[in-house]
Amino acid sequence: MSQPLILGIETSCDETAVGIVRGRTLLANVISSSVEEHARFGGVVPEIASRAHLEAMPSVLEQALREARVSIKDIDAFAVTAGPGLIGALLVGVSSASALSIAMDKPIYGVNHLSAHIAVDALNSDHPLKPTIALLVSGGHSSILQVNDIASDVKVLGSTMDDAAGEAFDKIARLLELGFPGGPAIDREAKQGNKSAIDFPRGLTHPSDQGEHAYNFSFSGLKTAVSRYLQQTPLSARADVAASFQEAVVDVLVTKAIAACKETGIDSLVIAGGVAANSRLREMATERTAKAGIDLRIPTMDLCTDNGAMVAALGSIAVSSGRAPSQVGFAASSSAGLNQIIW
Repeated sequence: MSQPLILGIETSCDETAVGIVRGRTLLANVISSSVEEHARFGGVVPEIASRAHLEAMPSVLEQALREARVSIKDIDAFAVTAGPGLIGALLVGVSSASALSIAMDKPIYGVNHLSAHIAVDALNSDHPLKPTIALLVSGGHSSILQVNDIASDVKVLGSTMDDAAGEAFDKIARLLELGFPGGPAIDREAKQGNKSAIDFPRGLTHPSDQGEHAYNFSFSGLKTAVSRYLQQTPLSARADVAASFQEAVVDVLVTKAIAACKETGIDSLVIAGGVAANSRLREMATERTAKAGIDLRIPTMDLCTDNGAMVAALGSIAVSSGRAPSQVGFAASSSAGLNQIIW
């Protein structure tokens, strides 16, 4: 089936999302976020997220079908994020997709949330799905991946040893009193500051780290450095702090991703995940990959954060490549690794 019509459901965290794709063409991408309900707690509350998914799912599903101008009966297969993520939130999506699969007598694909972020790169494009290096950066994950085949062969080259980049943004934003979520807030504040004002540390970039930790990340030392700096500096300097902190994070992410491209001989880089929406990351990656002769692809802003389109995209690739569907009744996994791409 070269142009399957796939409906994808994403509920791994605080977005209830449904996407519909035909082959590699995006037809609909509807998202309902509960982020405002979590903001007063300074982070996502699992129980609130799960209840929000239950309430939003029917209307999000109906709106996606309307926008795609298709009927639920037209869908060839369903795809759903089965992990990793918040287990209660995942169960809402898996249960919803499983019910649809059984009712419509259509196959279902439980897919990996991290691989789906990379698969979104295939949408609305006819570029060959060749091996690529992927920099996956989000609130819960910071990894450098060698993607040989998005539906069957993804190798982890490096990952974070403590906080993910998105978590670091959230924690520093809290110190700067910028609110939650921290990524967009720091990005906005940084535009008013001097990114060279403070020389914050770049974790795991010392020559001695280039063996075992060449592609790993650590942001704990950076967070500590920012915290200590703020203890001695008026908060009026927060624009410079935000800009300098952001520059340190982005510098490490891009430097290590390009190094992975050079070492593996793979001349393409995909940056995906919520932090891929960061304006400075997009700017620096564009500049440095151009100089290195590396083909850079970053999803549009609306496809960086969690969404159903990325889930449908991976489902479509799985169907088109002949992957067997999941068995009805498969279990969601809050800590699934990339060795499990399709359930």
